Amino acid sequence: MSLVERVKNIASKRKGWNLKETAQNAGLSVNSIYKWDKQSPSLKSLSAVADALDITVDELRGIEKKEPVINQDPTFADLGMPYGGKIPEDLKDTYVDLAKSYFKRHPEMLNKE
Repeated sequence: MSLVERVKNIASKRKGWNLKETAQNAGLSVNSIYKWDKQSPSLKSLSAVADALDITVDELRGIEKKEPVINQDPTFADLGMPYGGKIPEDLKDTYVDLAKSYFKRHPEMLNKE
């Protein structure tokens, strides 16, 4: 679905507006939204239309918001684990010290599966 079609659908459903009314309520020229099929709109224009329709620019562009995954153990990628998960020899002592410090403060986490 094109951006113009998406704006048209959202405006009609949420406000009962056509594209001309949407443009006017966003403070844009009457036919400006029609031009978006051939020319990319500015962020300022997108923001104005999104504000007029009481939605975000991402919603206007059709970008779905991803819900965060809850109660899932983090992976090395989530933690930004460098070195492909293999600790270089010169940093092993540092990581050991960090682990000892953590488990000293959180003994309940030892041997937890």
